Amino acid sequence: MTNLEDTIIALATPQPVGSNTGAIALIRMSGKGAIAIAQQCFYGKKLSKQPSHTLHFGTIKDEQKQPIDEVLLSVFRAPHSYTGEDAVEIS
Repeated sequence: MTNLEDTIIALATPQPVGSNTGAIALIRMSGKGAIAIAQQCFYGKKLSKQPSHTLHFGTIKDEQKQPIDEVLLSVFRAPHSYTGEDAVEIS
């Protein structure tokens, strides 16, 4: 059973089927830990210091600090987000 206070993370764009692959994927995170979780792999501005409804350019890196991709990351702060919780969108 899911705790209603858990941070959720999900792919918000359709998964590719065959050769129908989109150029951009959108990952959404929502919950108290969303901004802190995103900061663990986002290299750009310090997300905890950014205001709500802002967009930031940076790089997503893996656990070995190897770059995966350049991204745009949106920060939405509670209670003024779609879910009413802190939220992050990565594209």
